[in-house]
Amino acid sequence: MADVARLAGVSHQTVSRVVNDAAHISPETREKVLDAIERLGYRPNTSARALVRGRTGIIGVIATASVEFGPVSIQRTVEQAAAAAGFFPTSVNLPELSTAALEQAVDHLRTLGVEAVVMIAGHDEALGIVRAQRTGVPVVVAQGDLGRDSSGVGVDQWAAARAVTEHLVGLGHREIVHVSGPLDWAEARARLEGWRQAMFDAGLRPASPITGDWSSESGFRAGLQICQRPEVTAVFAANDQIALGLLRALYECGRTVPGDVSVVGVDDIPEAAYLIPPLTTVRQDFAAVGRRAIDLVQRLVAGEPAEPVPLLVPELVVRSSTAPPPPLR
Repeated sequence: MADVARLAGVSHQTVSRVVNDAAHISPETREKVLDAIERLGYRPNTSARALVRGRTGIIGVIATASVEFGPVSIQRTVEQAAAAAGFFPTSVNLPELSTAALEQAVDHLRTLGVEAVVMIAGHDEALGIVRAQRTGVPVVVAQGDLGRDSSGVGVDQWAAARAVTEHLVGLGHREIVHVSGPLDWAEARARLEGWRQAMFDAGLRPASPITGDWSSESGFRAGLQICQRPEVTAVFAANDQIALGLLRALYECGRTVPGDVSVVGVDDIPEAAYLIPPLTTVRQDFAAVGRRAIDLVQRLVAGEPAEPVPLLVPELVVRSSTAPPPPLR
């Protein structure tokens, strides 16, 4: 910093104020300092700055080792939003959902001096363990069980399921089966309940749901069951991966989509528009989830009270995989 100050012809206090983006620095002085920083290749020592400022700027992110589109997208957008806000995000991807793995992750983040933790996992056990840990810093839940406290952000999964079901009912479907995600995940339960309530509100009796595990394989197995039920004319899959497996099973058993069966998913994965047929699905604004998570982190780190953040409204994207049911034979 002293070298930068000499080259720029200013005091080291001025360099410090420029590095920390302080106000009341003239544009000319700021430009001279930044030019000297660039010429010398100076990089601030984050450990020293943390000691001086009493804070590290590090945000911990705990996520499962998931390959599903939703959790991966949320983790990426949280990290991007944290960096854009001037934080240093550091992520821990859990190899397994266990008490030992979660405790190890929390201990690791404590040693780094994180200022807050963002938890990306809708799994009940994972959320329970993290909430029970005394991290000493704010914990923000992104897309999990958001009903238990106010420190959470996410998309309204109940509304997503309701929009799907109302779309299918509006097309004339009466026998609509739901293939759920694993029911120890908050999102899966919310989508199940939204579908069930929308069916009741339409005066329809919901059939027993089929429980999946977020994977295309579980969608394929569910599709083989649905192939044996000719009365079913529509399927609401809890995510697009499940829907993909469903499409394959229905094709193999000779039931056309959407001629015989309409199929809807959730997430709007990049491939959804290019499946055969293009998949009707629910788009979630994962970038907004990331931004809201870091906005909430900033407020909590600043000592502001945690106030509930409104859930984001999902968007139904109608494509060619849904149509009116076939005429009664």
